[in-house]
Order: sequence, then structure tokens, then C-alpha cells
Amino acid sequence: MDKLMLIGDGDARVGMEKYMKNHFPFVGMPKPERTKQTKAVIKQSKQIELVELLQTIDELYNRREREYKYVAIDLIQANYKRFTIKEMIQFVDYFKIDSWWETVDTLRVPFGKFILLHPEETMTIFDLFNGNDDFWMRRVAITLQLSFKDKTDTSLLETAILPDLTTDEFFIQKAIGWALRDYSKTNPTWVRNFIQKNELSKLAVREGSKYL
Repeated sequence: MDKLMLIGDGDARVGMEKYMKNHFPFVGMPKPERTKQTKAVIKQSKQIELVELLQTIDELYNRREREYKYVAIDLIQANYKRFTIKEMIQFVDYFKIDSWWETVDTLRVPFGKFILLHPEETMTIFDLFNGNDDFWMRRVAITLQLSFKDKTDTSLLETAILPDLTTDEFFIQKAIGWALRDYSKTNPTWVRNFIQKNELSKLAVREGSKYL
């Protein structure tokens, strides 16, 4: 694939960097424009050899500007059906590069789709994140089954949540509430019972019980 160069906007760059609390540099390209500029690249990615695709993803994810990480994730998302557990394990390292909620939560999506496609790999994927010292990784374990609906494994959900009930980390408590709120749309009784029998943080309860 040709080397991708995104053309951003200076005003957008300032706003995007400010929104991310100036933690990271940006090109200055909101998602609609990124989608427009990378449409051909995403299409081409489905035709190239896997080795070249993996090299492209890695090169993009390790660039400084944040939008290139987003494109790398877009490529993983567009090609997740081509990957085996070997490639998915390789992608786990990306969660640890300049971690913040937007890359962590977006990169989590193809992992969820992968285990829906390959349920026999569920525990392998789950164990890559659950119990990790890095709270961003544990956030992935907690939210891994978002949108699974009746395919949600509640034992895995409990396993991910329970060790972090009292963790004083906003992004963990937010994840707990997010996961419970999402599943409450499918099984409100289970979520209600879970909240009642466990001492959750006020944030997790507020988020998790939104639809109850």
C-alpha cells in the first residue's frame, strides 16, 4: 500500500488537541473527513496480502498524530474476519501505546466482533485483558461484550467487574456502569440483581441503572 498522508485543518487540530486535554498531537481531521480521505485505503486493504496489511497497520499505529492510530484501528475493524487468534494477540500491544479512552474503546470493538465470530477463542481473548495491572486493559475486559445482547456471558462479566468494585479509577467505574447499562437493555433483571447484591460505586450504579 502507498504511504498514507492525511491532510488536516489547523483550526480543527487545535480543537481536537484541546478536547483530548492536549495529551496528544493531531493532524486536525474530524472523523467524516478521515472517512472520506481513507475510503480508498480501506477498500484496498481488503485485497492486499496479510503480511503487508499487518505492516501497514503497525506503521500507522506507531505514528505520532492521533488520526493515524484511528486509521490503523479502522483497518483492523475492516479486516477482522481475515485475522486469526495469532494476529489478534499481536494487536493487544496497541492498547498500551499512548493509551486513552478513545483508542482503547475503539480498538476493543474488533476484539468483540472476533470472539462473536470465533466463540472458541473467547477465553483466550478475555484472559489477555482480565486481571491485567494496566487499568486500560481491565477496562477492555469489562466492556468486551458490549452489544452482545443475549450472547453475553454473565459469568465473564462478573469475573471482569468484581475485582474492580472499589477501584478508585474513573475510567474503570465508568466502564462498569457502561457494561451494566448496555446489558440491562437485554436482561434488566440480571443487572438489577447484580447491583443490589454488590456494593458498587455511585458512578457505576448511576450509569448501570439508567434504563432500569
